[in-house]
Amino acid sequence: MPVISVPQAFNEEDLYIDLEPMFGHRLFLKCEGFNFAGSIKLKAATEMVESAERSGVLTRDSILVESSSGNLGVALSVIAASKGYRFVCVTDSRCNLATRQMMEALGSQVHIVSHEHPTGGLLGARLEYVRGLCAADDRYVWLSQYTNPDNWKAHYFRTAPAIARIFPQLDVLFVGVGTTGTLMGCARWFRSWNRPVRIVAVDSVGSAIFGDPPGRRMIPGLGMSVRPPLLDEAYVDEAVRVEEADTIRTCRNLAKRGFLFGGSTGTVVSGAMSWLARHETRSLTPVAIAPDLGERYLDTIYQTNWVQALYGDQDLVPEAPPDHGVAGRESSTANGRAR
Repeated sequence: MPVISVPQAFNEEDLYIDLEPMFGHRLFLKCEGFNFAGSIKLKAATEMVESAERSGVLTRDSILVESSSGNLGVALSVIAASKGYRFVCVTDSRCNLATRQMMEALGSQVHIVSHEHPTGGLLGARLEYVRGLCAADDRYVWLSQYTNPDNWKAHYFRTAPAIARIFPQLDVLFVGVGTTGTLMGCARWFRSWNRPVRIVAVDSVGSAIFGDPPGRRMIPGLGMSVRPPLLDEAYVDEAVRVEEADTIRTCRNLAKRGFLFGGSTGTVVSGAMSWLARHETRSLTPVAIAPDLGERYLDTIYQTNWVQALYGDQDLVPEAPPDHGVAGRESSTANGRAR
């Protein structure tokens, strides 16, 4: 049993769930929510903060500031509390109440943007507010998860090698996309591995990451309203888009089996099952990354009134795992690279 003195020193790296008994397709789900931040974002937050410290950008007088829909904000709150920094998280109305309360409990200040930017939406409004803080006071240090290469390096050095250690015969890796830090770190590492691995990105319908027009997205975590600066599509074999209704169905199916996961994980699992249902996978070893757990979604995905108001009664209690033949839409990336 490990003994630690700072919260970021612990992260369960080797826990996987075999989803075949639940969904009928072989899939190993890597659970990244078992740390003191509750999500995979603790890795990126740690890497970005410690890199800024080593470079001298972050000092004892600095005030951390970041735009986040939730999980990175909590991760930075954990690290800021541990290291004694002030931290301001700039989020928007889609951020779950439990997530905001967690950040505040850890001593962070949460600023909620309520109005959309004329051209950049809620994300644009968040970024505009962050830039304004930095321009007004040079104590503010913006780590910029959207452009910071330490975001993807955290997964290049930690997440991908950890998967390869447990699954040396890995064939397909499903990764949810937001900033694309996890995707880019894992894809770059497996590109130079000793066997070909197919990289499948899982995105939300309404996201503009792979060139679609931005649309309504109510579940925070995955997707963006603009193309992420970190994304390099040359490392991505395919992209799968998932409707939010399918995300909810999948989360609730998992919960019926005792596994309470967050919206990001529901999206990744739904997209992975969509892909697996359309391919011959009997001999494949597929792994999907589950970014978070479900406690922060109790007032949204798992709350009957919230789901009814946005998606209708038919999506509340699925009788069986969803058929992704129509709703789970898949498209190849521009390069169409197959390995």
